[in-house]
Amino acid sequence: MRPRYDIGDQIRVLRNVRNDGTFPGEPTGALLIRRGSTGFVRDVGTFLQDQIIYSIHLLDSDRVVGCREEELQPADAPWTPSHFESRDRVAARLSLAIQGRVMVEAGEIGEVIRVLRDHPHGVFYQVHFTGRKTLLVPESALSPTSN
Repeated sequence: MRPRYDIGDQIRVLRNVRNDGTFPGEPTGALLIRRGSTGFVRDVGTFLQDQIIYSIHLLDSDRVVGCREEELQPADAPWTPSHFESRDRVAARLSLAIQGRVMVEAGEIGEVIRVLRDHPHGVFYQVHFTGRKTLLVPESALSPTSN
């Protein structure tokens, strides 16, 4: 088991990092680092002798968090930013239809289940609208909500 990254390497976090209860001063489940944030490897260790864990110093937030190797990529690797992340609440900017049948009215609130950055037509989201099925929605059809 050899680490992919060395101390001092600049990396990007691929997944949102939430407090699992080990980060002091923040409630369990609180978002600590947003996907796409960059930082530097500060230390390399192991967990249960079979997982490499990197201590990452994220300069923008001045936080040090632990990440597994599969949660990281080199900072200079291609990256597609998105407006929303998993668990974000969003509103439909317009009515959403499948084969002419309106499934969601404009303004209805949903929750992002998954972000699809590699869709051939740009960033898409799997969004669950309350009382409806989960739909695949382009970023341009969604807006943020405070609800």
